[in-house]
Formats: sequence, structure tokens, C-alpha cells
Amino acid sequence: QVQLVESGGGLVQAGGSLRLSCAASGRTFSLYALGWFRQAPGKEREFVATIRWSGGGTYYGKSVKGRFTISRDNYKNTVYLQMNSLKPEDTAVYYCAARIGTSIITYPTSRNEYDYWGQGTQVTVSS
Repeated sequence: QVQLVESGGGLVQAGGSLRLSCAASGRTFSLYALGWFRQAPGKEREFVATIRWSGGGTYYGKSVKGRFTISRDNYKNTVYLQMNSLKPEDTAVYYCAARIGTSIITYPTSRNEYDYWGQGTQVTVSS
């Protein structure tokens, strides 16, 4: 089992920045990748970014590439999402997700490729 707890959400004006954190606990030695997804009201959950726990390779969704940065601290078992140049359309509940074990998929980007999920944190960007 892996437990995930997100923090750092809030209200920010358009053009501003926020940093989300996701602390992992439990069987963290089995982590393959940690990812961020988001879900706006009435919309499907959308892939945002992912990072390989070993090696640190990253991959981003098209809508956030160049504005968001995912990083990790292996010692703290924490993954971060630095969000810059925020837009109103970035408003959503942001979820952290963990993929454990191994995979032939270099960068998991689909919901069903992740095994554990956090409870989510709300990000609201005002215009």
C-alpha cells in the first residue's frame, strides 16, 4: 500500500504561481512513477505531469508544458508540481497518483496506469 497526501492548493490570480506537494508513505520502495492529474467540474480527469521515481525523467501534458514543472525529493518521498503563469482554465482539483512495480510504459499518462491516488487539492485561478 502507498498513501498519498496532497497539499498546497488555494486561490491565486491569473498569471500567478502555486506549488503543490504530494507526500508518499508506505511501500515507497516500490514506486515506479508519481503523477499529477486534474479534474474540473463536469470534465474528465486530465493528465498533467509525471516523474519517474528512479532517474527523474519527466513528461507533461500539452496544456501545461512550459508552465508547470514536476520534481521529486526521494529522501522526503515527496513530489512537487510548480505551477507558473496560471490561467483560469487551470482551475481544478489536482490529484497525485502513484504507479508501483515495473512497467513497459516509460511515462504513464492514463488514469488506469496508476495504482494509488490522493484525496485531491483544490486550485482556483481567478481572472
